[in-house]
Amino acid sequence: MMKHMLWRGMLSGILGALIAATFALVFAEPKIDAAIAFEAAHAAHAMPGMDEELVSRTIQKTAGLYTAMLMYGTALGGLFAIVFAVLYGRVVQIGPRSLSLLLALATVVVIVLVPALKYPPTPPAVGLHETVRLRTVAYFGMLGFSVLAAVAGVWIRRRLSGRSSAIDAILAGVVGYVALVAALQLLLPTIDEVPATFPATLLWQFRIASIATQTVLFVVIGIAFGWQIDRTLRERHAVER
Repeated sequence: MMKHMLWRGMLSGILGALIAATFALVFAEPKIDAAIAFEAAHAAHAMPGMDEELVSRTIQKTAGLYTAMLMYGTALGGLFAIVFAVLYGRVVQIGPRSLSLLLALATVVVIVLVPALKYPPTPPAVGLHETVRLRTVAYFGMLGFSVLAAVAGVWIRRRLSGRSSAIDAILAGVVGYVALVAALQLLLPTIDEVPATFPATLLWQFRIASIATQTVLFVVIGIAFGWQIDRTLRERHAVER
């Protein structure tokens, strides 16, 4: 059964990647073009005669975008299926489609929204080359800890499920997650390298488009995987009868 779940997760990831990449092409890539134009104008003024890019923007935002998104979506779809298999029938007693959608929404919160609160996505022309390593380590540290905090929240909920009401156990898990994440966000360094001359509206639009692209990816995975696995389980139960 795990093999079937894994394949369906990867197929859902491919579908989600295609839709998310198209969404990014329409909504996020124009903001990147505008940011690159802003950076190029300032770079040309400060250092004329800079080298041309090795890969054209046309390739980057078409074939490059879809290739990267397909690889990312396929891997995430497989991981999504594994997490679903661990949770189904163990942590929450709900149907497969409901669990799949709930897992997708929780994933958006844990690995998209929460890390973005501390380190929001930034377009080209924002950020210093000297701090790339620091920003990368800090972001992935925030992301990884958010996942661990979510696991701790689930553990708290399970520990209290037999001792208190269901809603109290859920609230305790959520409070535990929020407390752990808030503590780490206070400890991690604050990185603010947005140039004073960078258009605030463009920065805001880019961040919204970036977060929305990832949200589209996970929601499509959740819907597509839930539909497939629900159908598979129904067929399997029918055969067993």
